[in-house]
This record gives sequence, structure tokens and C-alpha cells, in this order.
Amino acid sequence: MATTDETRGGRLRAWMLEGLSDMGKGKPSRPKEAAPDAGHRGQPWYRVMCLTGVDYFSTLGYQPGIAALAAGLLSPIATIVLVIVTLAGALPVYRRVAEESPHGEGSIAMLSRLLSFWKGKLFVLTLLGFAATDFLITITLSAADASTHLVENPHLESALHDKQVLITMILIALLGAVFLKGFLEAIGVAVALVGIYLALNAVVVVTGIWHVLTEGHVVTDWTAALTQEHGNVFVMIGVALVVFPKLALGLSGFETGVAVMPHVKGDAEDTEARPVGRIRDTKKLLTTAALIMSVFLICTSFITTVLIPHEEFESGGKANGRALAYLAHEYLGNTFGTVYDVSTILILWFAGASAMAGLLNLMPRYLPKYGMAPHWARAVRPMVIVFILVAFLVTWIFDADVDAQGGAYATGVLVLICSAAIAVTIAARKAGQRGWTIGFGVISVVFLYTTVVNVIERPDGVKIGACFIAGIILISLLSRLGRAFELRVTHVDLDDMAERFIRDISHRTPRFIANEPGERDITEYREKIEQIRADNDLPTTEDFVFVEVTVTDPSEFEAGLTVRGEVLHDRYRVLTVESSSVPNALAALLLHSRDLTGTRPHIYFEWTEGNPFANFFRFFLLGRGEVAPTTREVLREAEPDRDRRPRVHVG
Repeated sequence: MATTDETRGGRLRAWMLEGLSDMGKGKPSRPKEAAPDAGHRGQPWYRVMCLTGVDYFSTLGYQPGIAALAAGLLSPIATIVLVIVTLAGALPVYRRVAEESPHGEGSIAMLSRLLSFWKGKLFVLTLLGFAATDFLITITLSAADASTHLVENPHLESALHDKQVLITMILIALLGAVFLKGFLEAIGVAVALVGIYLALNAVVVVTGIWHVLTEGHVVTDWTAALTQEHGNVFVMIGVALVVFPKLALGLSGFETGVAVMPHVKGDAEDTEARPVGRIRDTKKLLTTAALIMSVFLICTSFITTVLIPHEEFESGGKANGRALAYLAHEYLGNTFGTVYDVSTILILWFAGASAMAGLLNLMPRYLPKYGMAPHWARAVRPMVIVFILVAFLVTWIFDADVDAQGGAYATGVLVLICSAAIAVTIAARKAGQRGWTIGFGVISVVFLYTTVVNVIERPDGVKIGACFIAGIILISLLSRLGRAFELRVTHVDLDDMAERFIRDISHRTPRFIANEPGERDITEYREKIEQIRADNDLPTTEDFVFVEVTVTDPSEFEAGLTVRGEVLHDRYRVLTVESSSVPNALAALLLHSRDLTGTRPHIYFEWTEGNPFANFFRFFLLGRGEVAPTTREVLREAEPDRDRRPRVHVG
């Protein structure tokens, strides 16, 4: 029985961690050569557009209602402002992001290159917090709105009354089940849902426009009320510009568009370094989605404003959060309306798929690499479970209320768009493109204004984002602390001289001296050898090679190691290494030396002066400190067999 349980446990663990990368675990090795990016492994751009479109297009389920509540009679004009900002602002920005960051990291990767050390890591973690806000609230808000359509359907309203939270959680759980099954299934479902949903919306829009044309008084009534309320065209435009930030949810699809970019099928000649075909087709994806959405936004905001009484948009009204569904039932009957409800429920439920894809593409690219997540965070299935559990918590906290989550959603969307606009402005300036720099700079100002206004009016969005940021930073630092002694060198490269030194010394007992370089004069090396011999009672016949590690960026967690050999003062052999951590570099070099030569190396240290706790935090934050015991601990974790573990001597 025990054996059977262990077998089942092993199979479950293998299934959960399927596809897990082994980078950073075990012995360091030489990296694989870069292979061409197999274009056939991706999906055609229009299919991937459907995956990001379930987020973008599904906002039609609630965007017209939000616009009507925010702008009232000005909803169509405010929506036109949104469309102009979309096509002239967000679209050019994200087309440039696709060029600059074609592997799915988005603007976060572009900005992270500008900052180094811990300030860069904290900046990235902050942006990841807003990205998590955007993507996770996409999952919970969309599922909540789907449950709203289900609960308020005339055929089901009595049976499902007060069951919205439970229904929302069931929808989120089903979404997680799809991703636990596999990603290709998610794309196939998205294509079917988007095709049906857009077709049904086209029917509702055409029907609505027909009623507007045949009932001419609705337009004259609307224009008369508009003139009476706002006076003239210039006042209308001014008010529309002021209320535009409240409509920012209509921009939600761009970040997921570049996040799922790695799934776009490129050309056969594409490589990871130059995925020309993937970039070209992603631009097609972004442009096509923006154009489709712009047409629908203008049409739906117009027909819902002139055909639906304003009180129906208010909380408790029949059009609240479901304006187009209201028109479908009103003008096409309850049978078509129910079909439309089902389609809307499905696409809103599956809108979380693009957000989940974005999370699964974004978080494992940064957190494990920074040492700020457990190693299993590279695997898809454990991360799906984590995100679903967080989504359950958010749904419970907000009681599955769509309006209550709108502020957090808009804040996450706008912060990410702002970061993208600023990133491409900097990229254009570095490329010497003055025209694009000015253009992107103006777009950045527009989005900064929109973000600030949104934050002032709905500060709850920043509060929720701050909770995500604080959670990510806290968990990240605890994870980094827990992985402090992990061997995190991905590979070791020796130049010819370094390899010659190691092979030569392996004919005897390989002995290395860890040396913190000072003046690097002949006296420094002579006195160091004399001290090591005296401290360890070694005969003068013993031979040594010095190892000197220079710390580059101590905030980096995983990196390769390049070792160079040189002869100083015609007699002292020195290996020079650059690394983010002295103990990790030394441990990786010793293990590589053992594997290369088959002999067990020895390394010699002198004790570091100072408080051991202070020295540990120096190691944690700055990559140096109490080097000797830390090197030994890294070796102990990397090589459990004491008989094969390199020997550490301290005097």
C-alpha cells in the first residue's frame, strides 16, 4: 500500500511539475546553443488574437453600461475620445513594444534594462504588482460579470438569486481546470467563443441601428437633451475629455496582446534573437483587434445611450452591467436574448484565459530568475493553482461585485499602459528618432493624466494594487532568503588559460586560495600564500591557484560564470571571475573543476572579521560577507555526498 501511495504521489508530482526547467539546480553546465525559433510550434496570429480578444472583446459585456454611467448622454462622444486614444495612442505604443520586447515580457522588460541592482528589482516587482492587479482582476471581474448575466436572465433569475459569489467561484475554478489540462485547448476554445460572440454582437448592433433609424425621434430627443444639458459642442468635448479616464477599461486588451506574443507563429527563419515574423504578425494582431473593438465601441455606446432609459443603467436596473443583453432581450426576444446571454457568459468567463496566459508568461520570467519564487514557480500547473486561489480570495473580498472591482482593474490597466508609453519614448530617444520621441512623449502625458485622474477618483484601485505589490515583495524577499544558499550559477565557461591551470593542478592535489584582490602586487600574493601555509600547516611544496571574484550586480540571482586565467608577476596563477555572489561563484568553480578533472579540489579561506549576522546580510544584499561558511553551505546543498564534495579549509 505504501509503495502504491508513493507511486501515485510521484506521478502527481511529475504531472504538476511537467515542463519545469532545471536551470539553477544541480551542477552547472555549458549552455545549449541558441536554436531557431520553430515557427511551427506557435499558432497563427488570428487564433492568438482570439485568446487576447476574449479579454478585449468581452468588455463589450459591461463597457457600454460603464460609459453610460460615467458620461451619461455624452457616452458616444466620450467613447469616440476613447477610440482616438486607442488608435492614435495605445496601438502605436504597443506595436513598438512588440518590436522592442518580442518574448512576452512587455514594457516591464524594457524598463528593467534601464535600472540595475536592487532598485531595478524593486521597480520590476512594483510593475509586476500592477500587472498582477490587472490580470487577476480581469479574471475575477469577468467571472463576476458572467455570473451577473446568468443570475439576471429572466428564465433563471428566481432560481439563482443570491448565488452570484458561488457561481463566480465555480466559473473561476472551471477556468483553472482548462489551464491544468493544457494551453492549446484554451486557444481552441477562445477561437470558437470570440467568433460566436462577435457575430451575435453584430446582430444586436445592426438591430439597434435599425431601430434608431426607424424611430427617428430617439436621435432628436438625445441631441435636444444633450444641447440642453451641455450647451455647445466645445463644452461637450471638454466634458468628454474629463470623463474619459472612467472609460479606461476599454483599453484592457493591449498588455495581454504582447504578453501572449510568444504563442504567435513566426516565420521558419525566425530565431529567438530575431523573431521577425512573430513581430510582424503580432502587429497585425494588435491592429486588427483595435480596429474591430473601436467599431463595436462606437456603435454600442450610441445605440445603448439612445435606446435605453438612463435609470436602467443604475444599480439594480435591468441594463446595469449588461446593456447589450438588455437590447438583445428587448428587440430580439428572450430566446435570442438567452442565446446572447449564454455567449456573453462564456466569453466573460473565458476572458480570464488571456489574463491567465499573461500571468503564466510574465511571472515565471522574473520571479524565479530573481530568486524571488520557489523553483517550482517555473512550472505551469502549480502557478495556475496559486492564481486560482488568489482569485477566490479576491472574489470573496469583493462579494463578486463588478463595480467594486472596476477601480482596481482600471488602475492596473492604466499603470501598465503608462509604463509602456514611457518605455517606448525612452527607446525612441535612444534610437535617435526625434519625431517618434515627441509623439510617444505626448502619448505618455495623456496616459499619465488619465492614470492620475483615475487614481484621484477611485483610490481603491491603488490600494488594491499596493496590496498586490506588498504581497509580491514580501513573498519575493522571503523566497530569496530561503534560497540564499542555493547554487544558482547556470553554467561555467573557462578560457584556455583557466582550463590549463585547472588541468595542470589536478595532477597533484588541486588547491585554490580565495583572495579578495587589493593592490595585486607581488607582496600581496606572497604574503597570502605564506599565511595559508602557516594557518593550515602545509608544506612549501604544495602548489596553489588564486581565485578572485569581483561582484557585479548583487541583486541578480541566476547567471553564467566566465573564468579567465592570468599569470601575475611571472609566477602566480590567478583565476578571475565576475559574479553576483562570491560564495556561489567559488562553489560553482569548485564543482566544475571536480567534474572536469575527476579530482576533488580544496579551497582555503581566512576568517572574515565582524558580526556574523551583519556579514550574512552583507552576503544577502551585496553578494559578499562571511564567504567561507557560506561557500561551504552552498556546496553542502549542491552536493549531498560528502566524499565527492570539495573540501573547504578556513584559518
